[in-house]
Amino acid sequence: MSLEEAQGYVVLATLAVPLLAAFALVLTPGREKMLVRYISAVTGAIVCGLSIYIFAAYQVGGDQVQMTLRWAWVENTAFLGENGITLYLAVDGISATMALLTGVVAFAGALAAWKLDFRNKDFYILYWTLLAGVFGTFFSYDLFFFFFFYELAVMPLYLLIGVWGSTRKEYGAAKLTLMLVGGSVLIWIGIFAVFHEANLGTFDMEKLWAAGSDGTLSPTFQKTFFPFMVIGCGVLAALWPFHTWSPDGHMSAPTAVSMVHAGVLMKLGAFGIIRLGIQLMPEGAEFWMPGLMVLGVIGAVYGATAALTQRDFKLISGYSSVSHMGYVLMGLATMNEIGITGAVLQMFSHGVMTALVFLMIGALYDQAHTRDLKDFGGIAKVMPLWVIFYAIAGLANVGLPGFSGFTAEFHIFVGTFQTYPVFGALAIFAAALAAAYMLRMFGTVFFGPFNPRWSDLKDLTPLERLSGGMLIASIVVMGVWWAPFTDRVGATVMLLPGVAS
Repeated sequence: MSLEEAQGYVVLATLAVPLLAAFALVLTPGREKMLVRYISAVTGAIVCGLSIYIFAAYQVGGDQVQMTLRWAWVENTAFLGENGITLYLAVDGISATMALLTGVVAFAGALAAWKLDFRNKDFYILYWTLLAGVFGTFFSYDLFFFFFFYELAVMPLYLLIGVWGSTRKEYGAAKLTLMLVGGSVLIWIGIFAVFHEANLGTFDMEKLWAAGSDGTLSPTFQKTFFPFMVIGCGVLAALWPFHTWSPDGHMSAPTAVSMVHAGVLMKLGAFGIIRLGIQLMPEGAEFWMPGLMVLGVIGAVYGATAALTQRDFKLISGYSSVSHMGYVLMGLATMNEIGITGAVLQMFSHGVMTALVFLMIGALYDQAHTRDLKDFGGIAKVMPLWVIFYAIAGLANVGLPGFSGFTAEFHIFVGTFQTYPVFGALAIFAAALAAAYMLRMFGTVFFGPFNPRWSDLKDLTPLERLSGGMLIASIVVMGVWWAPFTDRVGATVMLLPGVAS
């Protein structure tokens, strides 16, 4: 077996291990709560280790698509040719970075859910099924399986929020599910339109990408169906004005689900815009990207403004996520190398940063049973480590040099000023608003007058320290050592059709 083949099986294992864990948990008696926790912790460690290997093993300067594995599924039928539907898994620089993000957040979330006592077996079954779908989406080079894994990642959210959530959890779960399913319908229509128009008898994404670039998919077709793909995926990426499910979903979700939801799942939407929009319909992208830029800027400014007016910790973070995903969409809309590279870096940075934020909010809420800022004051006196962890996430959020947020936003702002200078200025204004709501929190909640009501609060547990420490390490590594990330992402972005250098 060659190294390439062996690495292909590593990619397969990365999405298979969560599925095997879910199956093992099905066979585990529900009363064995500690066994459930240990299985999930080991699964998280394995998945994290595999994702780190995939990121490190990706060879910059080698073939663009690496670690491939192909298993034919349906072929040579009345409407499908030799390469009809294939489990085609592979990695490029973007998916390698997203796999690393998913592995880190998955492990951190599994540890954060350790304290969950109510039906923890059922929770972890859904949790690992969701994450298998995430990995499958990032690795799929077959359009049919891309959509299959995309839906596998989205559907468990309804139960994870509706059963284990809080604060209008049924409403949040239903609203999230209905809006995301609506987006999926648009994607499904677009997929079959592409399959019919290309008339290649295959869902192989590389062949379909070639059809988009060589004129097989006509300019009129691309301009017509590009919005189906971008709006369909954009709903999951909190594209304004289809973002309204996101703050409600964040507010209602349990801690581990908030971490995965904001940290990873929202990135599937942006990733879908790259795969199904820019790569599949480059002429449609060239036509419609100015519109995406407008919506991205509105989302960035609106999300930051809304966060500034909130008092609930989770709603602040929910609207902050809308704002930061607006930056991602702006970077994609630049259609230049530095802007799109910045968008992918922002996907990683926001993923680890917001996972850390929701971990800290959960650690506080589990003891205080409130998330209202006005109820707190001076809690650095009793929870100093919690404050340090949250402050690091906040500084990454506002783009302080030395943290991942600066790395990502620097690329996005430079790319935006190259193409849309006015929108670049508005993006910096949104960043200033982010600094305002974070400093307000620092001044009142962390270092304001101490509220004696919270004298009995305990600092972070060992598992919360481990979980948060992994996320902080990711934030700092990207902030001080850009090259491993920019080299991998940039090598892929520079080959995207229609992208200017």
